[in-house]
Amino acid sequence: MIPKELVRKIRKIEIRTNRLVNDVLSGQYHSVFQGQGIEFAEVREYQPGDDIRSIDWNVTARTGHPFIKRFHEERELTVMLLVDASASHDFGTANPIHPDETPKTKQEIAAELCALLAFSAIKNNDKVGLIMFTNEVEKYIPPKKGRQHVLRVIREVLYFQPKSRQGNISVALEFFNRVTTRRSVAFLLSDFIDQGYDNALKTANRKHDCIAITVNDPREIELPNVGLIELEDAETGATALIDTRSATFREQYRQQQLRRIETRNAVLKQCRVDAIHIDTAQPYVDPLVKFFRMRAARFR
Repeated sequence: MIPKELVRKIRKIEIRTNRLVNDVLSGQYHSVFQGQGIEFAEVREYQPGDDIRSIDWNVTARTGHPFIKRFHEERELTVMLLVDASASHDFGTANPIHPDETPKTKQEIAAELCALLAFSAIKNNDKVGLIMFTNEVEKYIPPKKGRQHVLRVIREVLYFQPKSRQGNISVALEFFNRVTTRRSVAFLLSDFIDQGYDNALKTANRKHDCIAITVNDPREIELPNVGLIELEDAETGATALIDTRSATFREQYRQQQLRRIETRNAVLKQCRVDAIHIDTAQPYVDPLVKFFRMRAARFR
């Protein structure tokens, strides 16, 4: 049984993201993700004004009258959501929408982003699938259409209890490449606290349209001055006692994290993967709208 609190949370996410889909992203999703190509529709008699380059000369020769070939864009897409469920995502220090409420974790932000993308997809009659991964693929939901299917996807992202605490992006991408033969739009949602995934990402992006959604918390970069604290690595369980009163230590920590982010961004650029950078302390609508506008401008 699903707890009532989770049902309410899913319903709240549905209402909020549906509003964003209709008010903010309406029309933009369709314009920035291309269909699978051009598909033959029919052969019909030539009419004045038709492009003579469309004439089917074989049919024309057989019938003695000019006929043309007509095509249409094969619009239907498959959208795959690859969601990192490692323990580092169970972390959050701010609620950008309601500052007085409980902070949102990276996993909760990821669930709302998945809902927004999934509802945008089904509004355009596209299919949506889900891959939940840690250092192995722990959950796979094949692509389908419909509201009930999207609600299941949201429930899994929110409610899923992973077996492993560690993450491995390469494993998820390799699995995705094996199970998805048709060209798809793939959103990879992760904090990207990982290494060695560049080859798998390059391979996936050659076959599919991959978009990275990085989800990070500001406290992963800036440590507050709160005296002695014990930090625990969420994925390995290793702990360390540190003195945050030391300005030198805080600056060293900050520079180390900035180098990690710089390396991540360089890998994404090298793999030619577009990225949407989400900060848990800021509303995620602006980065999404910026991405859609950038894509639309590129296609124009």
